[in-house]
Amino acid sequence: MEFQGLRQTVILAFVTFCCLIGHLCADIEKTNSDTSPVVVEDQVHVGVILDMGSREGKIILSCISMALSDFYHLHDNYSTRVLLHSKDSKGEPLPALSAALGLLENTKVESIIGAQTRAEANFLAELGEAAKLPVMSLSPPLTNNNSPFFVEITRGDQTAEVRGISALIEVFKWRDVILLYDNKEYEKDFIPSLVNSFQEITHGSVSYKNSNIASSSSNEEIIEELQKLMRLKIKVFVVHVSHMLAPRLFLIANKLGMMSEGYAWIVTSSSMNLLQSMNLSVIKSMQGVLGFKSFIPASMSLHSLTSRLRTKFYLEDPNMEAIRELSADGIWAYDTTWALAEAVQRARLKNSTTRSSKDGAVLLREILQTRLKGLSGEIQYVNGKLIPSEPFEIVNVIGKGEIKRIGFWPCKEEVKSGKWLTHQQLIHSRRNLASTIDLERIIWPGGSKRELTSSETLKLKIGVPVRYGFKELVRVEHDLETNATHVTGFSIDVFKAAVGALPYEVQYEFIPFEDANGNPAGTYNDLVYQVYLKKFDAVVGDVTITENRSQYVDFTIPYTDLGVGMLVPNARENMWIFFKPLSTYLWITTAAFFILTGFVVWIFEHPTNENFQGTAAEQIGTVFWFSFSTLVFTYTEKLSNNLTKFVVIIWVFLVLILTSTYTATLASMMTVKQIQLNSRGNDIGYQSGSLGVIVNLNFKGLKPYRSSEEYFVALSKGSKHNGVSGVIDEVPYINIFLANYSAEYSMIKTKSITNGFAFVFPKGSKLVHDLSRQIERLRQEEKLIEMEKTWFLRKTTLTSDEDINKKDPNTIDLYDFRGLFLISGASLAIALFLFIVVSHRFRNLIRGLVQLIGRQLQRLRMFVSNKLCSRTEQNCCMSLPMQLYIYTVR
Repeated sequence: MEFQGLRQTVILAFVTFCCLIGHLCADIEKTNSDTSPVVVEDQVHVGVILDMGSREGKIILSCISMALSDFYHLHDNYSTRVLLHSKDSKGEPLPALSAALGLLENTKVESIIGAQTRAEANFLAELGEAAKLPVMSLSPPLTNNNSPFFVEITRGDQTAEVRGISALIEVFKWRDVILLYDNKEYEKDFIPSLVNSFQEITHGSVSYKNSNIASSSSNEEIIEELQKLMRLKIKVFVVHVSHMLAPRLFLIANKLGMMSEGYAWIVTSSSMNLLQSMNLSVIKSMQGVLGFKSFIPASMSLHSLTSRLRTKFYLEDPNMEAIRELSADGIWAYDTTWALAEAVQRARLKNSTTRSSKDGAVLLREILQTRLKGLSGEIQYVNGKLIPSEPFEIVNVIGKGEIKRIGFWPCKEEVKSGKWLTHQQLIHSRRNLASTIDLERIIWPGGSKRELTSSETLKLKIGVPVRYGFKELVRVEHDLETNATHVTGFSIDVFKAAVGALPYEVQYEFIPFEDANGNPAGTYNDLVYQVYLKKFDAVVGDVTITENRSQYVDFTIPYTDLGVGMLVPNARENMWIFFKPLSTYLWITTAAFFILTGFVVWIFEHPTNENFQGTAAEQIGTVFWFSFSTLVFTYTEKLSNNLTKFVVIIWVFLVLILTSTYTATLASMMTVKQIQLNSRGNDIGYQSGSLGVIVNLNFKGLKPYRSSEEYFVALSKGSKHNGVSGVIDEVPYINIFLANYSAEYSMIKTKSITNGFAFVFPKGSKLVHDLSRQIERLRQEEKLIEMEKTWFLRKTTLTSDEDINKKDPNTIDLYDFRGLFLISGASLAIALFLFIVVSHRFRNLIRGLVQLIGRQLQRLRMFVSNKLCSRTEQNCCMSLPMQLYIYTVR
């Protein structure tokens, strides 16, 4: 090993010496060939804004300077020259903005290269748009950028990278992942894309937790966040942070023991592209890390540039750590500088004025039209972005800071063949990284070579309740011969079906919660609390979701009906039940009004209507027939009197309401026996252990029972014989009871004050989410209904509590219809009054008036007769009164 290291050192020194000699000879040749100096007609000032205090900032600036030197050495006949003006951003957005403003006002720069962080890129993008000058950025902005003057010079395909990370997770069957990212820079674009990719490639089987760490966080804050993540016991991390945060993050993670065996770390290109510029101590702390890194093809030009930079920095600072490999940002900056210098020259040649190259729009157009072969590959800017022409390489940090390539994304077969996937093909393709064959052997954290997968079968210790009754839900049976325990039931079948539908394997063992005698070891609350104490990994059974339990465990969605119901006996047979809907007084009053209405109608119709005339017996029969036929509206007698029609209309309205109410009340009595729950003398039964439900409903006279058989016995006796009038319990228990006794009992469904049965897991368990999805699928596919039919049939007669409250459970009394009878009686009285007034008194008045007039005329006749008799003869006197008498009578 020592000999091999010495050999590499000698070869490196020899190559460096040759490069220096070659560069010196090139300078001598250039000096000898410059017989006629080139006249520089135009100088273009370009600003460079980088973090000059960082190692990476210095390397990028040197790459830009060497790019100009190499470009004009090759193109010494160009009449334009790019002059660099560097400023220190100090890694902060505000100093970067201040430096850019100074370059614009004082130096009159025509383009800016820089922006190592997204926050800096955000400010410089707005400045470039306002000043109309191209900004060549090493980072995308925080927000969506619509500025045409903003050009991203880094080569990155976010869609391809997130698909690659998802595929890598799918390869190793990881199901629990922590997404650790800079909450300011990446939460709005990269992380949502990564989550969506998880759903597409892994079919939603990956459970993830988010963790936000800002670049400005102190070491104490980072330690606190990592310790919180350690308590989750999730060992797979996807890290997407800036290159400034990554060194501190991994150094602290290493100190906390999170870079040991059993952990897995995937780092995105945002940090891996700059890994070689980090200190060696940082790289050593990252042993076992997998990462996506932008692929830069090897070439002699790249090797020469690296050697020259290594020599340059060594001469400037011998104590500085040697450059092992150029970062992708440095190489992209080198290529960008070539593209910028070429664009400046073309802009100068296409315009006649000497200052035309200072037109930002012209310079931008020439930059976007650049086509050249750079160190990083083909250089072409489309829509303000450098097109991704090279794949990602998947690297593994191994040994003493050594970085080893273990694969490509897309896979290396496509790299060799040159067949690149289009954007749409990349989104829909799933053939890449289909198995670990596409990757070389990986060294995991802690130096482990064992393939790390979370497909290590989960072995769950599941607690189940031991019940005295309702064993259709959970039944625990012990086989004394084989010493085996068999657990069956509806709840068990639902759990098995949901677990069997998961995309990964989960093994489990049912452990009854019982003491040495086979009796329950505690209440249901005690059983649930065992999950919090980590004695059980889960609880499966008829466990109700409650607010108190949810404080220390998590529940899946319920797999049963919600709420509670009441069991009541069906009404007993009664041959006189049709008299029950109306009270005695109401029956008597109704009969009296039937007779009274018939009599009034007879009074009105008898004088003129032949149908109401005849013998006394016929007229009495007609009265009763007409009045009672209004019940079914079948009377055939024609009515001639308007008062009769008025009376009959009011009476038919009363009969309609009365018959409708009678029918509804009788139907209710024949379906469900109505009981007054809070009245004295009605005891209520409940299931032992569920008193909280009863207390919430404010019931009195409570009696506990443990099984459906005990329910049946108590309901059969009734409250008067030391039993109960009803039993209140959760709906699933009542369904089990009704499967056996539905012919004799019915359920009145009450308020949904309980949340149903669910499975119990520890806080933060990914199985809660996964099993909830499977339960929902079982419900949609009606498989839950099939399992219910298997264990207990649904023979439930349901009546909502709201309907019960709207109907009076007592018999309909006269008091309820007093308004209708008052209206009917008033109509009869008014009609009779009008009949009497209009018919009899009016006729008597007319007759009296006629008689009065007759008497006055008689007196007049006598007076005239006396006068005439004294003057005429006796015959004349006798004839005149006779004529007057006849006239008067007429």
